[in-house]
Amino acid sequence: MTMCTSGAISATDLAKEGGAMKFSIFSVCDHYLDVPRSIGQLYSQILSEMELAEELGYWAYFIAEHHFHEYGAVPSPPTFLGAASQRTSRLGLGVAVSVLPFHNPLVLAEEYAVVDQLSQGRLRLGVGSGYLQHEFQAFGISPEERRQRFDEALAIMVRAWQGEPFSFEGTYYRVDNVRIAVTPYQKPHPPLWVAILHADRAYYVGRMGRNIMMVPYATCDTIDDLAEIIAAYRRGYAEAGGEGEPDIAVALHTYVSSSKEAAREEADAALWRYVVTRLYARRRSFDELDRGEVILFGDPELVAARLSKLADMGVTHVMALMNFGALEAERVRQSMITFAREVIPRVVATPSSL
Repeated sequence: MTMCTSGAISATDLAKEGGAMKFSIFSVCDHYLDVPRSIGQLYSQILSEMELAEELGYWAYFIAEHHFHEYGAVPSPPTFLGAASQRTSRLGLGVAVSVLPFHNPLVLAEEYAVVDQLSQGRLRLGVGSGYLQHEFQAFGISPEERRQRFDEALAIMVRAWQGEPFSFEGTYYRVDNVRIAVTPYQKPHPPLWVAILHADRAYYVGRMGRNIMMVPYATCDTIDDLAEIIAAYRRGYAEAGGEGEPDIAVALHTYVSSSKEAAREEADAALWRYVVTRLYARRRSFDELDRGEVILFGDPELVAARLSKLADMGVTHVMALMNFGALEAERVRQSMITFAREVIPRVVATPSSL
């Protein structure tokens, strides 16, 4: 991918035109008991950031689903996105991810259909099988069952969204001649991404013929490992006869400032708070993450260069994780603004049909 330093392309124009690389915002919605910010205040902050993201031309804002721990404070993304649909009019409203084994798939299909209707077709739905042991324990589900439960649940949701009576007989779920009354605004259904936590799942997701969503922080030692993961995914996608160009989304901690040193000084403490709270990953320092290029911390030129490298690897969608570790709200907003106005215009993208 070539670089442009003229700043002629705005974030809004790029979003409207549909570039080869899309740019979204992502937050796990992590909450900290030792920080003087209530959950209600966190929710208000996220909703305000969604409004700002729309103003700046980001493609979507994604939130996570988590349960029974402050690491993620949104246990019901459909409820949250229903509220967000009334605060925005163009922004994609995303989930990264809905943990399918924890839900009745018919109920989940209905709830997300409501979100898609309320937003008039702006739902962007990432789905996954879960990974946190305490969540499986609390729901009384064996982690060993998660992949088969996931496969069955997703199959039921896709069938249900057709709006016709259907039956399904699986190991964990059974549907007997059911038709849901509310179907999605988008036909046949909202765009779907399947999330992976481990590199060996990339080929499997490709074989499903679905878009893929990854967190290089967790799946890669360095960003160069990502090329192998994408190659395995594309091989599976091609073997499955996947149509068109799939969306390959990566979520990266992002903070843009006047220099890498300034970015570290302003956001390293928040990054470390997030790292030590994260429940599945290794505790990797700023220096280690920066050497591996699995974070986007720095000045606009450095961040744009890393985005260009990602594009050359085949990444089509970057989800910038900016609200992390209770970083001050104003710093989050300023980073979002700088990324949109000074980073995205440096990345010259070609038109995409997705």
